[in-house]
Parts: sequence; C-alpha cells; structure tokens
Amino acid sequence: MVIPGSEYLSKILHVISQSFLIPDILGLIFFIVFAFMELGSFTAELRKRRKSKLGNLLEILRDMRGIRSWQLQDLQKAVTDSSLPVRQKQMLLHLIASPDPCSGNKRLLAREILDSLEFQGMKTLEKTDLIVKWGPVLGLMGTLIPLGPGLAGLGQGDLNSLSQAVIVAFDTTVVGIAAGAIAYLISKVRRRWYEEDLSNLEIVLEIILGGEGDVAQESKTVAAAGRRP
Repeated sequence: MVIPGSEYLSKILHVISQSFLIPDILGLIFFIVFAFMELGSFTAELRKRRKSKLGNLLEILRDMRGIRSWQLQDLQKAVTDSSLPVRQKQMLLHLIASPDPCSGNKRLLAREILDSLEFQGMKTLEKTDLIVKWGPVLGLMGTLIPLGPGLAGLGQGDLNSLSQAVIVAFDTTVVGIAAGAIAYLISKVRRRWYEEDLSNLEIVLEIILGGEGDVAQESKTVAAAGRRP
C-alpha cells in the first residue's frame, strides 16, 4: 500500500540528501588539507620542544633555595630558552624582575600567566578536536549519499553508475577517517604536552613566589581546569 503523497516526500528527501554531497566533499578536502598543515606545525613544535623544554627551567628552580640576586640572570636565561610561548615568557620575566616577590600584583600576574597558557592550549586543541569529531562524520555522509543512486542504477542494470558511486563512497570514507586519525594523534600528544607545561609552570610560579598559599591554590585550580579533555 502506497501512502498518498509519500512519493513526493521521498523525492524531496532524495534531493536534500544529494545536495549535501558537494559540500561534504569540499568539507573533507578542507579537513584533510588542514590536518596535514597541523601535522607540519606539530612537527615544528616537536623539534622546538626537544631543543628547549620547560622542564629545564623547573630543574634550575628545584636547585634554588629562594631567589637570590646573583641567580636572577641564570633564571631569566632559563625562561628565555624554555618552550613557553613568547607572551608567557615576557610575563614570567616581568614576574621574576619584580622587586617584591610577595606583592598582590605579583600573585595576580602569576594567575594571569596560568590563565593565558591554559587558554592558548585550549584554543590550539580546539582545531584538531573539531576534525576528530567531524572528519569521520563527513566521511560517513560521503559514503551513504552516493550509494542511493548507485543502488537505484543497479536495479536498472547500470553497473557503471554503481561503480562510480562505490568509488566516491570509499574515497570519502578513507579521507574522513585519515583526517580524524591525524588530528587525534596531534591532539593526544599536544594535550599531554600542555598538561605537563601547566603542571611545571605551577611549580615554577610557586617557587618564584615563595610558596604563597593563595597563589598555590589558584594555580592548582587553573592547572586542573587545563587538564580537562
């Protein structure tokens, strides 16, 4: 039994679904290109981190029993050579150079440094996290959309249209999964890096500020927020 009007609804659905094919393919092309661009950026960041690590700064501070004037030059050099972003380096250098290690302004600056580093890390991860979620989705859409006309062609004995539909379906699936896999690898490693940076920077700031209770508590709160997946 055919419901009156259902054939028109089916045609409307078919037109809508087929209209998504071109945007879907364009989205997949954008995602895979962007994923390879992020892979290049990730490789450059990896090389930079191998040359200069925030852990080097942490090791220097662990050997220090309070900050003395003759140690400031070594401390500033360690900050400059660390893997911190430029803005955080400038803020941390300003924090070190401040004459009063227990001032309220210094505690506020320390919290701003952690907030800034956390925000920059989240902003960087959002890009690849988006590809991780939507790359396979677009790949699945690209698989299902052309199969409808392909199967319809098979029912009419048109094997050529079916073969073309299957090619498009497999290509979009591969591209979507590849983009998602590359982005997942980048996000996974970067998230570990940024969590380690926040943890190390928290200890650095506590040592520089002399273990201030308020600063330590605020630093732990910010660092914990930065570790959310």
